Amino acid sequence: MKGNVQVARATMQEAVLPERVQEALGQLVGAAKEGLLALSVGVGLGVLSELMEEEVDDVVGPKGEHNPERTAVRHGHEAGEVTLGGRRVAVERPRVRTADGDQEVALGTYAHFADRDPLARVVLERMLAGVSTRRYPRTQEPVGEEVEAQARSTSKSAVSRTFVERTRQALGELMSRQLGDMRLAVMMIDGLELKGRMNIVALGVTTEGIKVPLGLWGGSTENAIVVTALLSDLVERGLDPEQGMLFVIDGSKALRKGIRSVFGDVPIQRCIRHKERNVLGHLPERDRPAVKARLRKAWAETDHPRALEQLKGLASELDHTHPGAAGSLREGLEETLTVVRLGIKGKLKRTLESTNPAESMIDTVRTTQRNVKYWSSGEMGLRWTAAGLLEAEKQFRKVIGYKDLAKLAVAIERDLTTRRRSALTDTPIEEERIPALV
Repeated sequence: MKGNVQVARATMQEAVLPERVQEALGQLVGAAKEGLLALSVGVGLGVLSELMEEEVDDVVGPKGEHNPERTAVRHGHEAGEVTLGGRRVAVERPRVRTADGDQEVALGTYAHFADRDPLARVVLERMLAGVSTRRYPRTQEPVGEEVEAQARSTSKSAVSRTFVERTRQALGELMSRQLGDMRLAVMMIDGLELKGRMNIVALGVTTEGIKVPLGLWGGSTENAIVVTALLSDLVERGLDPEQGMLFVIDGSKALRKGIRSVFGDVPIQRCIRHKERNVLGHLPERDRPAVKARLRKAWAETDHPRALEQLKGLASELDHTHPGAAGSLREGLEETLTVVRLGIKGKLKRTLESTNPAESMIDTVRTTQRNVKYWSSGEMGLRWTAAGLLEAEKQFRKVIGYKDLAKLAVAIERDLTTRRRSALTDTPIEEERIPALV
């Protein structure tokens, strides 16, 4: 074996390599001194050059051979650019024109590598990961001094323009999603404040447990007009307002009013965590642990009348000592027990009794926006939020307890039927008990 290797080496030393190959190898040796990645880039650019020349041969025919039937001819070379690792790199590209000289013939190889979309994706990912425009060049991989000296699209202004374009595409993508074929079991609505501006976002949960960002709408506050505009837009994009859905909100009256105006008398679950914070905020520190324990005990009940009785009893007790806390507890009290009234138990109950899934999505959006110090316009806030929502979607998993969502949809349909019958007969909804399904 050792002898064969020595023979091979001797043969290579005796062989005379073409001058072009020797020149290329000499350049690669220089690139290798700058690191393996720089060497790979040098090889890759050389391969790209050869691929473009081969495509020219396929289109025009071998160089130097006369062919009267050819449809295209060579037309020299010119400077071009390809995308490489979040930058634009200069290359020399061959040109081809039709035989009559009327128009340019596009080369597929060059068009593929010159596409700017990979550059836009890299810029978007790095900006959402927290890289600022002025520090963007420092995140670039080392590709060799010669290549780097000719690279473009890495300046602060260039990165900013690319990011604006990409986030504008993200906003368009999110707001044009067609929802006609989507069967939702749950919709969660929450607000994201951006230093004086408010973006209302909607998160849908399908009957298979898949979370889907549905849309967003901007405004100055979390008011009913903005919520109605958001929900109306979802309906215009195909969402069926007649399908039975559970709406989960943080307790805002504006959200409730907007839901009622677009979807009618649908079941609404108020987030028990928001309600808990609101009630405890009216209490002194020493009284909070006891009241908190009683609130959670009541909300942990699976029997609706018993849970309702415990909460009303607590409110009555608070009337004497802390009337503000009592009033806060009574406001929307029954809507904190909607999932219990629907007969939902177990893991799905814990998932749907709060807006935690929506808040988790919003936390991801806030993380992507952590470097923004100034919001120049509402459009900027919408672009960043849309990009953050689509980034959060990549990390989504099915909601906990998703296997029982189909049963939830059945329970909601029964609840809607009960509400309609109650409206016609003036029968309180509490008397129409819904059997536990989960």
